[in-house]
Amino acid sequence: MMENFILWIALAFYILWILGTVVVVLLENRQPVKTIAWVLVLLLLPVIGLLFFYVFGEDMRKERRIERKSINILTLRTLFELPEGEPHEVPPRYQRVVNLFEQHNAALLTNHNKVDIYDEGADFILGLFKALLNAHHHIHLQSYIIDDDALGQMLSDILIAKAREGIEIRLIYDDVGCWNVHNKFFNRMLGEGIKVCAFMPVKAPMFTHKINYRNHRKIAVIDGQIGFIGGMNIARRYVKGQGNQRWRDLHLRLVGHSVLSLQRDFLADWSFATGVLITEKIYYPRLNLHAGNAAVQIVTSDPVSHWPQIMTGITWMILNARRYIYIQTPYFMPTEPVLQALRTAAMSGVDVRLMVPQKPDGFWLRWANDSYFKDVLEAGVRLFTFRPGFLHSKALVADDEWATVGSSNMDFRSFENNMEANAFIYNRETALKIKQIFETDSRGCKEIHLRQWQRRSYRRRLLESFTRIFSPLL
Repeated sequence: MMENFILWIALAFYILWILGTVVVVLLENRQPVKTIAWVLVLLLLPVIGLLFFYVFGEDMRKERRIERKSINILTLRTLFELPEGEPHEVPPRYQRVVNLFEQHNAALLTNHNKVDIYDEGADFILGLFKALLNAHHHIHLQSYIIDDDALGQMLSDILIAKAREGIEIRLIYDDVGCWNVHNKFFNRMLGEGIKVCAFMPVKAPMFTHKINYRNHRKIAVIDGQIGFIGGMNIARRYVKGQGNQRWRDLHLRLVGHSVLSLQRDFLADWSFATGVLITEKIYYPRLNLHAGNAAVQIVTSDPVSHWPQIMTGITWMILNARRYIYIQTPYFMPTEPVLQALRTAAMSGVDVRLMVPQKPDGFWLRWANDSYFKDVLEAGVRLFTFRPGFLHSKALVADDEWATVGSSNMDFRSFENNMEANAFIYNRETALKIKQIFETDSRGCKEIHLRQWQRRSYRRRLLESFTRIFSPLL
């Protein structure tokens, strides 16, 4: 009798806990699709649903806010160092999105940039390591993943050698992205005077509510004169592939005044992670006014911003494309605004092409990706699956005039839950190069047609539909 009583008390307590958590979810006023997903998880998955919510779903906005004071101060420093009276060299029809980024993201438009594109991991690593070896004053590097493998050890050796030369080095890594890297890897660099910081360190990286709010940016700044931004982390698989799979990715090397923006964003992250604000003029050197002819904005997003900046900009670009827009992304779980923009553009006659990996690097991700294919195929979007390996590129290009490359995937996590950074480039030469990369990659793809897709098995459709419910949470 007593055992039954205790059982009923425990059950009542659990039900109240579930209902309380549901109320919390409702009061946070999330997007309806995310609210419904979390309510279903909590109600249909006893115990597991609660655990899942407290690991992945707790809203960070009330717990911790990223200070905007630091980035405002650093923006003023960046403005001070930009050439006075620099003209805005962008096509007039893009001025509205330029204004959007400047007013709501403090993303300064910079001109006279030289943009080099790396579409192979080996080329990026060689370019990065060469820049590091030639550093004269400082190295600022951040990456979501830095593996303790042969490539990570090479990076560590280079940084230690430069530190012994007296070069200032600051390194940010994400604590969850590097959860399987032993502390001794970073302690070795710390022992040589390198300033190493884990972004939002956690006690159990695999089991924490902070897992949703990670720094996914990949930024490097050398001497305030050379910058790198893109989708590649520091890991051997980005060069050699994974298993028998080739790894396909994109990264940029920037020279010009956009490097000042990269510097600002790195130092803002450093201020947030360490509490130390760095504004000295030495980190913002005067640069060559005519490094190149590309106009560039470095746009960041984070989960506590009032507006999802990168998502908003991409949505605007899709809706304003006139002839074509080509997209590469490893994960395709778009938010409702992005999905509707893609459908609207395709139905209005714009040549919309989407390239995704044949097999995402996660079982559930595959079914979640696939669940959105019918939506875009019915609207006239051309869909390509990349077969030579794993496609990790995050790039969009439109109308031979504009492109973006960065860390942001086309999914809920990147648009709403992570810290991301993308370069928005208004330049015909760069756009044509990225377009050519897309067209070259297309030759290794299989195009998926609507009629073919409609013939997939009932079991597959059921898996897709079930997984789609949870796509905002993946």
